[in-house]
Amino acid sequence: MKEIPSEAAGYALDVNLFKAISDPNRLTILLQLMKCCRACSVTELSDCCPVDFSVISRHLAILRDAGIVNAEKRGKYTFYTINYDPLLNNLRELVSMLEDWKTQCCPPGNKDK
Repeated sequence: MKEIPSEAAGYALDVNLFKAISDPNRLTILLQLMKCCRACSVTELSDCCPVDFSVISRHLAILRDAGIVNAEKRGKYTFYTINYDPLLNNLRELVSMLEDWKTQCCPPGNKDK
């Protein structure tokens, strides 16, 4: 069996991105942004989670720092949109790696799937 280097995932995947989306509130915020299909303010997004307005802002900052959302200042408000490309690229890379590893570790007919 071919050995798969453990550091491979670190090179191919953005760990900060996955850390950023690992929080349930941040996932809820992302889902809310997806449903909006437009730029949304913190006020609009705060309706989706049972946490304080300032906590929503901190979650959005984490998502922004990870490159998952874009922030655009308009007057005194900041509007957020999803930056789909890094998110999609990392998820595709993860799927590709898993498929490769499955092929190498669990050839067809192997009962350990």
